[in-house]
Amino acid sequence: MTALSLAGSACAAAAEIAVDTGHTPLRYGAVAPDGRVEYQFNLTLSTAVARKLEARGHSVFRISADGQEVALTQRTQLAPDAKLFASIHHDSIQQAWIDAGRRREFAGFSLFVSEKNPQYAESLKCAKVVGERLLAIGEVPSAYHATPIPGENRPFIDKRLGIHRFDDLVVLKTATMPALLIEAGVIANPDEARRLAEAETVERLAGAIAEGLHACLNH
Repeated sequence: MTALSLAGSACAAAAEIAVDTGHTPLRYGAVAPDGRVEYQFNLTLSTAVARKLEARGHSVFRISADGQEVALTQRTQLAPDAKLFASIHHDSIQQAWIDAGRRREFAGFSLFVSEKNPQYAESLKCAKVVGERLLAIGEVPSAYHATPIPGENRPFIDKRLGIHRFDDLVVLKTATMPALLIEAGVIANPDEARRLAEAETVERLAGAIAEGLHACLNH
């Protein structure tokens, strides 16, 4: 067991929900037009989600929230007894489209589940609940990942709720508990990036996501 696993093992044993901050400081993911990196967007939102879940009485185990490097294959192993795993991300679009000046063509959230997850049906139920909560606060799903281009073309399970199947996403297929990955918005879009960085937007998104995850455990 790694030092990171040992440090979190006591908390993980009691955790109901594992909240995963997508990426790491060194492998930071997408980059917004103003240079802000996805990891920072993910950390801000996942921290707010965790805080709101704890306010509802849930025990939460944070993953990749302390600046340490953690591999994708290790993430779901850090809280093996959690009842639910949620990974928080923000989207980019393909570099060729960015270079072509198409940054503003896509906005909105996307939700992913994997049929390789042993609790796929529960994962999908949870994604639907979270999607409904996001729609309820006025967010809209992005169609970007369903675009029929190499590297995307992820089939919709539920277009209205922005839910895609992506069987080989590592954190979803390696989880033993119900798991979903949430792309909160498209930070490659400068308008969306500005909005997603606003404290009010973070609080609204975190509230909807936390309410959805809470409902997942209490349906």
